[in-house]
Amino acid sequence: MAKDAIDTRHYDVIVAPHITEKSTLLSENNAVVFKVADKATKPEIKAAVEALFGVKVKSVNTLTQKGKTKRWKGKPYKRSDVKKAVVTLAAGQSIDVTSGI
Repeated sequence: MAKDAIDTRHYDVIVAPHITEKSTLLSENNAVVFKVADKATKPEIKAAVEALFGVKVKSVNTLTQKGKTKRWKGKPYKRSDVKKAVVTLAAGQSIDVTSGI
């Protein structure tokens, strides 16, 4: 029963893969980019990726992308801030983010 709680927490840390041209270029260097929870720490992200995907993580770098101010029908609104994690995998490891877990 405790294992189910751990798995649920890991799913709360990793929100979604972030697939862009830049993240695709990073995959050539054994790195994967994920959108993560705002309060997630680097050790939590590392543990979640290792548990969910069964890979060995070398390092985790995080960044917070601030939301842009946009206009819709003349009225301004602000997009939400997004925290991303660039996860570098150990040599010989890979994650296919296009398939579901």
